[in-house]
Amino acid sequence: MSTTVSPLAPTHVPDMPRIAGVRLATAAAGIRYKDRTDVLLALFDKGTAVAGVFTKSKCPSAAVDWCRAKLKGGEARALVVNSGNANAFTGKSGKQSTTLTASIAAKAAGTTPARIFLASTGVIGEPLDATKFDGVLDNLVQSAAEGGWHDAARAIMTTDTFPKVATATVKIGKTEVHINGMAKGAGMIAPDMATMLSFIFTDAPISSGVLQSLLKTGVEDTFNAVTIDGDTSTSDTLLAFATGAAAANGAPKITRAADPKLKAFTKAFHGVLADLAEQVARDGEGARKLIEIIVEGATSKKSARKIAMSIANSPLVKTAAAGEDANWGRVVMAVGKAGEPADRDKLSISFNGIRVATKGARDPSYNEAEVSALMKQQKIQIKVSLGLGKGTDRVLTCDLTKEYVTINGDYRS
Repeated sequence: MSTTVSPLAPTHVPDMPRIAGVRLATAAAGIRYKDRTDVLLALFDKGTAVAGVFTKSKCPSAAVDWCRAKLKGGEARALVVNSGNANAFTGKSGKQSTTLTASIAAKAAGTTPARIFLASTGVIGEPLDATKFDGVLDNLVQSAAEGGWHDAARAIMTTDTFPKVATATVKIGKTEVHINGMAKGAGMIAPDMATMLSFIFTDAPISSGVLQSLLKTGVEDTFNAVTIDGDTSTSDTLLAFATGAAAANGAPKITRAADPKLKAFTKAFHGVLADLAEQVARDGEGARKLIEIIVEGATSKKSARKIAMSIANSPLVKTAAAGEDANWGRVVMAVGKAGEPADRDKLSISFNGIRVATKGARDPSYNEAEVSALMKQQKIQIKVSLGLGKGTDRVLTCDLTKEYVTINGDYRS
């Protein structure tokens, strides 16, 4: 957890409304460091629906395995999140740790382990001592209260420099419902179904099946369109919880993803995901520039995504941005290596709205001083026009600085 906040951190942090049916509490359990808040407990009222998407890594953490297995029940009563230890690549002890953690949490919350959901983030390969949760979770159950969203987001941070929260209020039918979200992630970010850790909460009466559908479609152009360093985590977890408490105020129960009453909620839900995903990009380890990459004119959206990711994950493109160098040749390189259809002589490239290359050559009106001045801005947009079709996509990333190397060269110490 850095003491220096990223210069790209949002200037406005929203007030987070209460979500009926959700209570939060945090504590310092000494998972890795003494006297650091490192455990979050969220308690849910009976009947809370749950959905989730997870890493596609073939080496998932023990917590990911646990959650995948418990999602089938469709109901959650508690969420336990710890930072400092990912409980990944920990063999049989990892599985034992999740079982013990869930058992301790279930006993404290008065429910069954099958309704406990877990997430862990931090160092990979170190055993997680689940006995540290004993007693701590009992105290958290007693102190859990509505509110405390910013403290909760801070508890799950590792190398993050600021807590990431987002909220939206929308109507289902004639009834107002709320959506709150939090996320953590700054390095090892190239999500594949989710981000490092993110949790969404709503009082809307939505079934687990509908919630699952919302998540599956929602991540594609939000969390899955963000990359910091091209590395997909073993722990990527995105969970959503719907308490249904707004039904008491007249909100209709939503059991079909195609229900027209869900339209405004879907837009707001995706907006919260997009907000959190951008905050992850803004907090990339050592980042000083937010980079938006837009690819248009590709043969398909899928092709545009691959090209955009090739640009976003290029160390040469990212270091050029860090050095405020308008080196469009590196963008050409990244387009060419993507393995997707591209025609050199139809290619156009723009930096922050100024075209720098067109039709396979430098733009005739290119002005180095003008473009270099734009590169000093905190947000850089790179737009690539392929001229081959209608496929378009957008990806967010950040620059690659010396600080990234410092953070990751020293991560375990």
